[in-house]
Amino acid sequence: MTVHGRWSPLPPPGRLRTLALATLANTVGSGLWLAGAPLYLTRDVGLSAASVGLGLTLAGLLGLTAAVPLGGLADRRDPRTLRALLQLLQAAVAGAYLLVASFPAFLVVAVLDALLTAGNLAVRAALVAAVGGPEGRVQAFATLRAVANLGIALGAGLAGFALAADTHLAYQVLVVGNAITYLVSAALLMRLPGYPPRATPARATSGRARALRDLPFLAVSGASAVLALHATVLTLVVPLWTVSRTGAPPAVVSAVLLVNTSLTVLLAVRLARGSDTAVPAAAAMRRAGLVLAVAMLLYAATTGTPAGPATGLLLLATTVYTVGDLWHSSAGAGLAYGLAAPESIGAYQGVDGLLAGLARAVGPALLTWAVLDGGVAGWCALALLFALVGLLVPALTRRALAGGAGQAANGLPAPAHRAAARRRPTGRH
Repeated sequence: MTVHGRWSPLPPPGRLRTLALATLANTVGSGLWLAGAPLYLTRDVGLSAASVGLGLTLAGLLGLTAAVPLGGLADRRDPRTLRALLQLLQAAVAGAYLLVASFPAFLVVAVLDALLTAGNLAVRAALVAAVGGPEGRVQAFATLRAVANLGIALGAGLAGFALAADTHLAYQVLVVGNAITYLVSAALLMRLPGYPPRATPARATSGRARALRDLPFLAVSGASAVLALHATVLTLVVPLWTVSRTGAPPAVVSAVLLVNTSLTVLLAVRLARGSDTAVPAAAAMRRAGLVLAVAMLLYAATTGTPAGPATGLLLLATTVYTVGDLWHSSAGAGLAYGLAAPESIGAYQGVDGLLAGLARAVGPALLTWAVLDGGVAGWCALALLFALVGLLVPALTRRALAGGAGQAANGLPAPAHRAAARRRPTGRH
């Protein structure tokens, strides 16, 4: 999108611009930590790589338990204030990494960090819905996705200075810098107006239970979570595959990630158009599954290829992959919002985040086994999985919109509000 004649992921001045700046500050810190944490924890703190991996895995799984409760809390509290409070707590936890000197201490801090992160994602989804409104929330989500990628790239670049220095002081500055970004983000969030809850505490509590029992919604969200396995492909499988099964030089891994980040910043908002309600979002999810399947086959074609062709194929595959990734992201948001009860947006986003988090948890082990051990056959199996799941989503969405037998079996009334989700969006946002 353009702002004042310049290409920029930032929206025009207004509430979404404020939220985007808060996201930018937050994700600069994310980039700092993602790039610097492995070396800080191993080289400066002295933990083994295996213990760091184990700790982060355990923390990630435990952290998922916060998504639904905190998402439900956002339905009966102001999501702006709640998210700002969570970020203040995250600043304290981020700073607590300075005190880590053993594995037990690391595990405690990592679990607290994961709980706050998972809960904050659900609260963020409720806040995005409040800021964007029913007709603009998917576009707002896509805008923030583009801004987040820019922030992470900036943070990772800044982390390079600490990694190059490789000193105790440099790592401490990195940790403190990450903590400060949470404080800046919280301050920016408080510049937004308050958003009074749409549900009473009793209705919000019942909404949380309803979200967990809404079988048609769970089916759609589960299908989206299966497609979310593609994130592990780019961040873990492709780098390992590039250096072990192709003739491309290791530096191509950086080029692959740069292509993905750049295209995300440029195309996230454009490719989100038309996914504002459930029916068109389901069609976009079907496209995402098919495009991701093509990308998997292109990655498979790099097997044993020399440097030049391998590099070209990897970059082409990543371009195709990014289109599928962006369609999946916006369609997933459109479905999670469009199929949710209006008074229980936070709870439904928490459930959606829980399922996506489970996919992220099993992804590394599952996909390294399937692809790195299975080779071309593994890539083809993954392509088939993505294609079939994508094709299945429209039928699952129609069932959810109709209320579905699963709702009746649980004694839940067919949600009348979902009639609006059948409509295709009109006008421009």
